[in-house]
This record gives sequence, C-alpha cells and structure tokens, in this order.
Amino acid sequence: MKGTVLICCFLSLLLLQATAEEDVTTTLRDRSHIDETLRLAAAEKAGDYAAAIERLRKIYHTSIKPMEQAYKYNELRQHEISDGEITSKPMVLFLGPWSVGKSSMINYLLGMHDSPYQLYTGAEPTTSEFTVIMHGEKIRSVEGIVMAADSSRSFSPLEKFGQNFLEKLIGIEMPHKLLERVTFVDTPGIIENRKQQERGYPFNDVCQWFIDRADLIFVVFDPTKLDVGLELEMLFRQLKGRESQIRIILNKADNLATQDLMRVYGALFWSLAPLINVTEPPRVYVSSFWPYDYAPDTSRELFKREEISLLEDLNQVIENRMENKIAFIRQHGIRVRIHGLLVDRYVQTFKEKMSFFSDPELVFKEIVDDPDKFYIFKSILAKTNVSKFDLPNRDAYRDFFGINPINNFKPLSAQCSYMGGCLLEKIEKAITNELPALLSSINSGKQPGLSSCEATGCGEKPKNRYRKN
Repeated sequence: MKGTVLICCFLSLLLLQATAEEDVTTTLRDRSHIDETLRLAAAEKAGDYAAAIERLRKIYHTSIKPMEQAYKYNELRQHEISDGEITSKPMVLFLGPWSVGKSSMINYLLGMHDSPYQLYTGAEPTTSEFTVIMHGEKIRSVEGIVMAADSSRSFSPLEKFGQNFLEKLIGIEMPHKLLERVTFVDTPGIIENRKQQERGYPFNDVCQWFIDRADLIFVVFDPTKLDVGLELEMLFRQLKGRESQIRIILNKADNLATQDLMRVYGALFWSLAPLINVTEPPRVYVSSFWPYDYAPDTSRELFKREEISLLEDLNQVIENRMENKIAFIRQHGIRVRIHGLLVDRYVQTFKEKMSFFSDPELVFKEIVDDPDKFYIFKSILAKTNVSKFDLPNRDAYRDFFGINPINNFKPLSAQCSYMGGCLLEKIEKAITNELPALLSSINSGKQPGLSSCEATGCGEKPKNRYRKN
C-alpha cells in the first residue's frame, strides 16, 4: 500500500514538472521592444528616397554601364547590376548549420508564429529551399521561376544557376512594416556529411550570389553545433572581404547554465578563429531568438540586452540603406574603371608590339602570359592614381581574353562621341563628383536633383584627352 502511494506521488511530481515546463514553453514573449527598437511606427520620407534612387539609377546607366558594356566587365566578375538590384531593399541573409534556429528567428522577428505562412521549423533539417521573405500587398507564395522571370525584382540573375535551383527557390510576400524596409533570406542549413553535388545545384555559387548582395549576414550557431567541417569552412572562405557585414549569433543560449554558456562561447571562438582572419573579430550576439519565453533560472536581462543590440544593428542597416547603396555603386564603378584602363593598356601594348611580320596570336600570348614584362599593371598604378589593392588578379585576364579576342576592343581614345562624351571622363566624373554629391545631399537632407549642366548639356563639346592635338 505504501509503495503504491509513493509511486502515485512520484508520478504526480513528474506530471507537475512536465506541466510547469510546458507552461514555460508555451508562454509567448513580449515583442513590443522589436517595433520600438526598429522604429516601425515612424513614417518614412518615401519621396526623398525615391528621388535619390532614381538619381542613382541615372548615374549608373549614363556614366558606368556604358564602359561596363564596352569592355565586357560582367564576363570578368560575373556581377551584372540590374535596375531591380538598385531599387531593392536591404537584404539580410541567414546562414549556418541545420536546425540552429535561423527560420525560428525570422518567424520571431516578423511575428509569424502560428500563422499559416510561418517558416517550418524542427529538430531535424527542415529548410531545403532558399526562402526570400519580402513585402507584398497580400500574403502569398511566389515560385522561384516566377521570381527569376520578373525583371522588376533583383533575382532575375539567378536563372544562370539552372532550373533545379529555381525549384529550390521560393518567395513569401506579406504586408509587414519591417518588410517595407528590409528583405530576409533564409538558407538551407549546412550538413557536413552531404556532398555539394547531391543538392542538384551549385550550392556554394548560389550562396556567393546572395553574400555579394547582402547588407547584413547573420551566421547562426547553437550550443550543440559548434564543429567546423568542409562545407562551413568553404562558406567562411566565401565571406572573406565581407567581415564588416558578418554578425555571429549563438542561439538557444537559455538552454545552458551560465558557466556552461561561458565555455560554449569560448569554444565557438576557438572553432571560428582559423576561419576569420581579421584583426577585429565580428560581433557576437548571445540570446535565444524565438517566440517563447526564456528558460527559468537563466540570464534573462543579458539575453534581452543582446537582442536589443542586434535589433539596433539591424535598424542601422535599414537607416543607412541609401548611403550603402551609393557606396556599393561607387565601388562597382571604381572596379569597372580599373578594368577599362587595363583592357585599354593591353590593347595599346598589343598594337605597339605588332609588326607586319608578327603573328598576332604569339604576340598577344606573350603579353597575357607575362603582363609585368610589359608594365601593364604598373603603368596603371603610375598614371591613374589607382590603389594596388584594387587591381584584379592577373590570371583572370588570361581567361578573359581567352573568350574575348583583343581585336574586339577599342582603345579608350576611340570611345568618345560628340553627343555621348568620353566613357572614361563620364565614369571618372561619376566616381569623383556625382556619387559623392548625391551622398552629401542624402546626409544633409537636400532633395537630390539634376544640375543645370546635366539637364541641358551646357552645349560643350566633350574633350578627348587621349587624342593628340
């Protein structure tokens, strides 16, 4: 009899404990601080933003794109800028191992918990698609083939990765204040024992495409998945040069006691140290990003402060989106200008070395194989005030001219017209004057507009500084 009573009491205690744990799990967390930190209630200056975007688009099309097309820059870098990319909202990219809470974090930020369109989550690998969550007038899903076919979006270049990938691309449109200002991209989790070719599409190349266009990159881990394998190592190699956009997130931190959390934090840095070769490590946020309340007896105040810091970081990207976009187009223009100057130097050297009895293929092969012998790159550094750190790889031009014969290109001195002006002067004007002026107008709150000369042309004949008098 006593044994039966003891068993009943024990089962009652277990039931009470399970009920208490269930109550903690099902208690939803207050989300009011998300709207306050991101200032979602504040109205945006839509007119000023639209005018600046249109001005930026005009500068790109009139001053940068002509040289880009004339010297086939896209075949060197394979990065074509579309109107959709210029007008697109900031992109926040979520990367990391499987089942670390990437989809749960997006559900939490957007309040999609228990809604029909919440991202599916679970303890097993659940996200097999690249999911783009963006603003729309109504809630609906968009197939990848539709997103790639729509030229007004910024995803049309994704067609180059093939139909198998487009079947793994899906968009979700929904009316949401945060999505009016930013676009989220959820990615398939990294599974180290799965070979890339088993995905059916070039996973690393697709990741690189999104990485190149992301304004903020969240790399998410949890305390149980800190090991670094080949696929994660490849991912961090692709992130090289984008360290300022990377934020490391140690998610599900409320599952650990304080002492264990400190050990896991140190283990995370130990694992990532060989992969992030920079003086200043990326910012690490430690919290639990999902809709439910924190586990009992954990560092609630610390996790709340960390969450607010992350939201402030996200808000900074949103508020600086126009400045970042101008800086991105200017950086692209600098690279296009350097490429044009290098191709021009290759063309000039080829013409100088050619004689009546020369074999064109042998002459150009000698130039491409050893450009330093002919001072191709050094002459650019000496004459045009170009940083040596901005110069592209020499071997890339061997491949570039392998598919683009040198005779297909004209020297810069021949790239002038009476109405259109000179390609080099236009792109230099954009880099040194127009884009910095647009950035200044944004920072000072002035309405960006056309100058009098840009509107009328001022009646001046463009000067060609490459022609001899």
